[in-house]
Amino acid sequence: MTESIAPPTAKTESRTTKDLARVAVSGWLGTAMEFMDFQLYSLAAAIVFNKIFFPDVSPVIGLIAAMATYGVGYVARLVGAVYFGRMGDRIGRKKVLFITIALMGASTTLIGVLPTYAMIGIWAPILLVALRLIQGFGAGAEIAGATVMLAEYAPARRRGIISSLVCLGTNSGTLAASALWAILVGVLSEEQLLSWGWRLPFLASFLLMIFAVWIRRSLKESPVFEQREDVVDGVALAKRDLAGTAGEATEAKEPQRKTQSTSTIEAALHQRKGKSFLIALGLRFGQAGNSGLIQTFLIGYLATVLLMNKSVGTTAIMIGSIIGFATIPLIGILGDRFGRRPLYIILSALTALFAIPMMMMVSSGNPTLVTIAVVAGLNLGVLSLFSMESVTMAEFFGARTRFTQLALAKEIGGILATAIGPILAATLTAVTGHWWPLAAMLIGYSLITLVSAVVGPEVRGRDMVRLEDAA
Repeated sequence: MTESIAPPTAKTESRTTKDLARVAVSGWLGTAMEFMDFQLYSLAAAIVFNKIFFPDVSPVIGLIAAMATYGVGYVARLVGAVYFGRMGDRIGRKKVLFITIALMGASTTLIGVLPTYAMIGIWAPILLVALRLIQGFGAGAEIAGATVMLAEYAPARRRGIISSLVCLGTNSGTLAASALWAILVGVLSEEQLLSWGWRLPFLASFLLMIFAVWIRRSLKESPVFEQREDVVDGVALAKRDLAGTAGEATEAKEPQRKTQSTSTIEAALHQRKGKSFLIALGLRFGQAGNSGLIQTFLIGYLATVLLMNKSVGTTAIMIGSIIGFATIPLIGILGDRFGRRPLYIILSALTALFAIPMMMMVSSGNPTLVTIAVVAGLNLGVLSLFSMESVTMAEFFGARTRFTQLALAKEIGGILATAIGPILAATLTAVTGHWWPLAAMLIGYSLITLVSAVVGPEVRGRDMVRLEDAA
């Protein structure tokens, strides 16, 4: 089948469904690797790294140090979002996606061959932090780049369902990492796990990296990037050069060049910046905040405050993630059918309304009710919003700065919501001794998303080649 995905112009060749399929697989693999790498590291930090990289301190300090090396990756993600986002907007999406997948895969694999503290002393944790920084540096633009590439390749009428494949990659990576560690912990003795078993998941990621790199080498550049009015010979013009181009087009005698090129470039040069970014940040804040509370804090809350078996929370998350393989594409289809804005308003409102009943079910201590509550909350307030976020944020931004703004909105929103949220939740529940702060925070996060959706424009089917933002 050779259905044309992007119509050819003087600056780009046509794209076929085969090209789209390669991009879809590439995006899925990249985000799967990103979330698999980070989940592998977070589980290793909690289970073994405090013993093999920080053995000369108390167990508590060792755990804190191990988790600190996990946290530095998020700082590196923000730096990577800025650096690779700007690069992707200037020289193309394909080149950046090749670099980010290679950085992530190589650093994760090298963690698997690191010498331990017993072998080289203090250099072991230093090297661990260095690799973690490199891993985060690449990951900061990976999901944003995959989102941009898929949204720019997809036909307008199917942009939501196709862009949702990025979200399926996150589910795949998280489940794969959790399954690998579950097998290792269940099969190996503690001595085997600490001596060589912990290396296996990191080394296994090498195979996924090779396949992903091979797929990305055969990708064609985004048709939107090639069609941009501000791109000349594969490189975006600087702002001063762009202003000069607009002036030349205004003075040109060709009416078509004046009406098309001038209006497009002038719109990008003179629009007010920031509104689309703030709206996108609000949309991201709700999804990331709910994720931090439901997928991170609530699991610990069940075990430490409600004294429930640890398997209840982890099993509920796993069930919810599996159901998410149906939820995510369904929301993408509905977004294509009814629009982004109505879906965002409905989903965020339902999440806010469900917050109190969900926490009442959780506080009951009944494993069945807890599982239903977590599964429903995860799919409604996290995965559904993630599915909408993948296409909506790409449509919000103009082609000239889409990669950079999307990466920054994702990383800043994610860091603020997921870093502050669990800490604030732990403090409030400790002070009050009650579940209502969790419900209040879920409502607050969801209302931020609701307000952002209400004030934001409808962007379904927007022309992705336009250089200016939607708002």
